[in-house]
Amino acid sequence: MAYIERAITPVLKKRVETSKCTLITGARQVGKSTLVKHEFHEYNRANFDDKLTRLQAKEEPRLFFLNNPCPLFIDEVQKENSILEEIKLKVDESDQRGMFILSGSQKLELMKGMSESHAGRVSITELGGLSLREIHDVKFNRHFVPTEEYLSEREKEIKAYDDLWETIHKGSYPELYDIERDWQEFYSSYVSTYLERDINDLISTDSITFTKFLTAVAARTGEMLNYANVASEIGVSEPTIKTWISILERTGIVYLLQPYSASALNRAIKTPKIYFRDTGLACYLTRWLTADALKHSAVAGNMFETFMVSEILKSYTNEGKDYKFNIFYYRGKDKKVNGENEIDLIIEEDGVLYPVEIKMSGNPKANMGAANPVLDKVKDKTRGMGVILCLIDKKTFLRENLVALPIEYI
Repeated sequence: MAYIERAITPVLKKRVETSKCTLITGARQVGKSTLVKHEFHEYNRANFDDKLTRLQAKEEPRLFFLNNPCPLFIDEVQKENSILEEIKLKVDESDQRGMFILSGSQKLELMKGMSESHAGRVSITELGGLSLREIHDVKFNRHFVPTEEYLSEREKEIKAYDDLWETIHKGSYPELYDIERDWQEFYSSYVSTYLERDINDLISTDSITFTKFLTAVAARTGEMLNYANVASEIGVSEPTIKTWISILERTGIVYLLQPYSASALNRAIKTPKIYFRDTGLACYLTRWLTADALKHSAVAGNMFETFMVSEILKSYTNEGKDYKFNIFYYRGKDKKVNGENEIDLIIEEDGVLYPVEIKMSGNPKANMGAANPVLDKVKDKTRGMGVILCLIDKKTFLRENLVALPIEYI
């Protein structure tokens, strides 16, 4: 299969043209180096997975840059952070744009290095796995927010997402769409390589214990994160679990969805929810070996929600947008009804809060948005259109301010 063009390409090219140094972050195997190879042919390349290359960069940086002149792409740059100071000197001495493209799979560690030596000098871009839009060659590239304008524009490029559960089970790593790669073999290699190359550099434990931890976290995707519960299952301390989950987040394996906090919502739960970034990896770790078995399993709802959250995050990053301060969830007792109320996602934009429910249903009901009015209590914000993202076949208004959308609208 031919190379799948990445939606972020125009954004990345613009940033490379206007910045001296561009950093691409994202998990292993999401296609960072392949993207640069296809779109930036003129760049020289150095890979810090290679120990000899790292050694030269550390001990003889001048010789390294003689052998690897600009414009230069350095892959897995976080493996030798000392080179960042040398890059800073080169950037400061030149008015040239597009001198360096850097990539790495340890996002926050890289950003820390950048903040120390490259403040204001680097443009940071996040790359995720393949999105449904990319897989189905949909050129629309705006982040998901249920405004009238967004829905109107999105409808112009609607394509049916056939075999949805096959895609959820397969996952989003480009290699699985590039060649006929055995699914189990790919993820088995991915886990062992991930442990060998990345995790062993960050923690000290045996691979069996850490694989058990990965499996325990995968089984909880789409749920509120209970550190003590995971620690008890694995047999390690709660602080250790917190450290390990932080590592998973830094390396792009999981995403922690933060609760929406506002003083008016004083009975809201403050615990984050955890989502695997790739549903194929979560399926492999929890031993759901076929799409059909997954579709009819007890975890289907959580896996469906995990997949939809990941797609929404990709819609932001592929447009070059930051989602950290825009996407939340709510769970609490602020509304006067029995039990807790939950809103799967709250998308905040321009002072408007858009409540989003994610339901594995083809027959959505208006009461699925029953918790939405709780957002009316938040001062200085207004409540926007509510959405039920589900398996319905066409856009359907359930109330004047509540619409059921097929997943093709993401």
